[in-house]
Amino acid sequence: MAKPPSDTNGLGYAYHLPSGGLLLRLKNSLSQFSDLFSEFNKYIAPAYHHDRCERSVHMRLYSMHKREFVMVFLGFFTCFGLGIIIGLTGPPITSTTEITAKTILNRTSLANSSNVLATGPFAMKSPLMTTYSQQLWLIAKLVTNNNDDEKYDKRFYVSVAIDGITEQHKPLSILSSTNLHNRTRHLSCIRNDCEEFTVMHLGFLEYAHYIITVRFFGLESFHQKYNITGITFYFKTYSPEFTQIEIWFRFIFLLFAFIVICWYAHSLRKYPIYDWSIEQKWISVLLPLLLLYDNPFFPLIFLMNSWLPGMLDAVLQATFLCALLMFWLCIYHGLRQNERRFLRFYLPKLIVVMPIWLCAIVLATWEKCNELKDPTYSHFVDTKNYNGFKMFFYIAGCMYMLYLAMLILRAYTELRSMPFFDMRLKFLTLLMLFVISITVTVTTCRFGFGILEDNFVATLNTTYRSSAQFMCFYGLLNFYLFTMAYVYAPNGRFSQAEISVTKDNPAFSMINDSDEEVVYGSEDESRRPLTVAGKNDYDSD
Repeated sequence: MAKPPSDTNGLGYAYHLPSGGLLLRLKNSLSQFSDLFSEFNKYIAPAYHHDRCERSVHMRLYSMHKREFVMVFLGFFTCFGLGIIIGLTGPPITSTTEITAKTILNRTSLANSSNVLATGPFAMKSPLMTTYSQQLWLIAKLVTNNNDDEKYDKRFYVSVAIDGITEQHKPLSILSSTNLHNRTRHLSCIRNDCEEFTVMHLGFLEYAHYIITVRFFGLESFHQKYNITGITFYFKTYSPEFTQIEIWFRFIFLLFAFIVICWYAHSLRKYPIYDWSIEQKWISVLLPLLLLYDNPFFPLIFLMNSWLPGMLDAVLQATFLCALLMFWLCIYHGLRQNERRFLRFYLPKLIVVMPIWLCAIVLATWEKCNELKDPTYSHFVDTKNYNGFKMFFYIAGCMYMLYLAMLILRAYTELRSMPFFDMRLKFLTLLMLFVISITVTVTTCRFGFGILEDNFVATLNTTYRSSAQFMCFYGLLNFYLFTMAYVYAPNGRFSQAEISVTKDNPAFSMINDSDEEVVYGSEDESRRPLTVAGKNDYDSD
């Protein structure tokens, strides 16, 4: 520094305070805040020697470089996108045949009756049903002569008689006219356009043709006020072309799942089970459940005229999805805890997940069982029980989300400073968030926010233009499990001899050893519990 003229002490130096202005003061404030956070960070992110986890089999995740991670995620997104493209180019899920009430009445002597559109009867014959049609819905839509700008709702009743045409071309009563149920329906209209409502639903098809007779009760006053000008009935079934695609791709996913199971079991065959990491153990459970999710019994739907194969398919899907929810809970907790006894570790998670599984089973079986007794049944009729069931499902879902969020927060605050544990957390969380976001997005776009209304099964209000939804859900879950199986499988590039040779070299130990072996040292120490009461293991400096 230059010697100033006013230097009376003769030291030859002068010191000036920094004058960087507002930007410099803001930078100093942020630096002080960073130092304060660093002091607090050791309490929320303990050092590596605070807790001890068990030793585990080396996973491919530990030796993957950044470009390998990019290739893994690129492969996952490519396969998932390819499945969606195949679905978008595929046929629509449903096939529709429509018939008007005037066409039906012109064949009868009731064509000139004034109130016939409000009462019926409407006797109609269904189009040809094949085994690939799977199910049958009859949906009605009314058109009125009202031009007022108002929205109105009318409650009325529907009775249906169903006869099946046998191979001898003789009618066989399925729902007798002497044992009819007057089912409640709601007619919601805006101006002259009314919403569709489901008349009846057959869960499986036993005959090639059906004769359906429909009668309305309680629409006479509505007809006098708004003048019903026409009724259109829609016969909706699964498209045979979509059914063929579903059979083929279920078989393809099933085959790939079986191949991945065999490869995964072969890669872990030389390691004892108690040395497997918690991810490896759970993948060995989820892969067989994925095999059942793809359902090797699916062809029985077309070979048996019974509701049992369809019910079995719904139960297997619900079981796999709830096992996946259980997997996320156990992983985020198990990374921090090596004492995983049933009562303290698994039982609380089962209590959280079991209500969701029960809701899924009831949702899959409740309406189908009632439709076996009466095809005109709808959950909108049983409003009291249905609303209670819906509230129970929302409470169970909220409990699960809160518990999962708490486990994720604790896992990140306790393990993010440990070698390789942050890698395991980031990989698991990134894939999980992608699966949840895609599932919620597709479900919300196609079913709306009232997911429990089960619109596709109950009313078919949602219009499906392609097979993309089927390919999205099945492809997403299959490719998700395949990706995790690849990443969590043992790395086959290193033999046992190579690992033992390079273990003493610090330059190779972080590559060839698992995080538990690298961080926690000997196996005797690794069996100590995660948290020891009454001891303070923090650094003294």
